Amino acid sequence: MPIRRQEQHLRLKLVALKQNGMLKGRERVIRDIIPADGRKGPRYLLEGCGDRPFLRMNANTYLGMSLRKEVVAAGEEAAGKFGAGPGAVRFISGTFTAHVALEKKLAAFHRREAAMIFSSAYAAVMGVITPLIDEDTIVLSDALNHNCIINAIRLSRPKDKGVYRHLDMSDLEKGVKRAINRCRHLFIVTDGIFSMRGDHAPLNVISDIAAEYDHAFERGINVLVDDSHGVGAFGATGRGTEEVTQAERIDMLIATLGKSLGVNGGYIAAGASVIDYLRQTSPFYVYSNPITPSEAAASLKALDILDSDSGRSLLTQLRQLTLLFETGLNNLGFEIIASEHPIVPVMIRNTEKTATLVRYLFDNNILATGLTYPVVPQGDEEIRFQVSVDHTEADIQTVLEVLKNFMGS
Repeated sequence: MPIRRQEQHLRLKLVALKQNGMLKGRERVIRDIIPADGRKGPRYLLEGCGDRPFLRMNANTYLGMSLRKEVVAAGEEAAGKFGAGPGAVRFISGTFTAHVALEKKLAAFHRREAAMIFSSAYAAVMGVITPLIDEDTIVLSDALNHNCIINAIRLSRPKDKGVYRHLDMSDLEKGVKRAINRCRHLFIVTDGIFSMRGDHAPLNVISDIAAEYDHAFERGINVLVDDSHGVGAFGATGRGTEEVTQAERIDMLIATLGKSLGVNGGYIAAGASVIDYLRQTSPFYVYSNPITPSEAAASLKALDILDSDSGRSLLTQLRQLTLLFETGLNNLGFEIIASEHPIVPVMIRNTEKTATLVRYLFDNNILATGLTYPVVPQGDEEIRFQVSVDHTEADIQTVLEVLKNFMGS
């Protein structure tokens, strides 16, 4: 059959990916979760690993919402009422009351006029950037922006695009100046929290630059931030990088329901006119089913918790656990990129050593993610740990003890 020749071609490409160090390998399959018992946080059982209980240090569920009983109950109640799935796209009887309530709550939480849900944050970025960019737009993007931003810019085909050095505001300003008299619309896009490193964009400075040069462009300068790792994990009230930097001119904010809020989906919060336009023009919204009513209801409950005294207590606990872990790593002599964000990169700076440490952690029932070249630049190889309020202080000490033993082995 003709398909066999294509299959052979794909097999060769897989071999090339492996040779280049870009093959992700097989997915580990979680088959059960052992609930927290007070001293220990939840443990995870994996297919093919018997009854070994793994401590998960590589998950995005920073506030532990996915396992909270009230969040699960909200999803179950909505599923019982509305069924397992939406059954249609939003414009064809696929919009339920939970979708509308969640969008209203998200807009209020981010102090924006409106919000709009997508099936994922990746879809949100792809579905927002492409309709807002045209042949009169130049895009400026941080060098370490997420893959979704890179692909969205490619798909949108702007008049031109520029990449400024990571967090280098002088380089960004130079890019803005170069764009003057070359386009009618300038579009600056950045991550809030950068997922590989846990550092954050100086959104206040970006806002000031946009305000200073806005008059030089007929259609102005727009700033879009993807703060999927920031919202719900960063800032005193969990409003992310915008809150921490006290930025006042971020036009559009994209984030996820699938990390700190513990459920699924993505969204944009922006001005009402932007949202009205995107509902009519974004293919990732118009032609895709939304998240399920149960996911929307569970997300709404998680957002209610976040936007409360209980949520602020969780954020305080998260910062304390992160500091405990970072202090322990420093005491052991590891190089880290320190911040209040619960992404804690341990810089190994060698591909082979990174792979060795990931295997050692796994052998000691700890799940962690190794990032090696060419996923990160050569010399920036790291172990990316992620702290969660699901963890206990004893869990953190367990990881530090395993790392101490590794250093002594």
